Amino acid sequence: MRAFVDQDMCIGCGMCVGVEPDVFRMNDEDKAEGYADTTDATRETVAEAIDMCPVGAISESEE
Repeated sequence: MRAFVDQDMCIGCGMCVGVEPDVFRMNDEDKAEGYADTTDATRETVAEAIDMCPVGAISESEE
């Protein structure tokens, strides 16, 4: 599974990066992006980041 951040919705608050920096990072446009697959070790915190996103910009897909 891979976390996907909708770049049109993201407001760049960085909350997801703070919650799970092994999966999320800020890009050159100061928007969050998912750059690594979700693993067993990060599954819980990725779910937390999805739930906590203030604009609902994060989803998870099987890419």
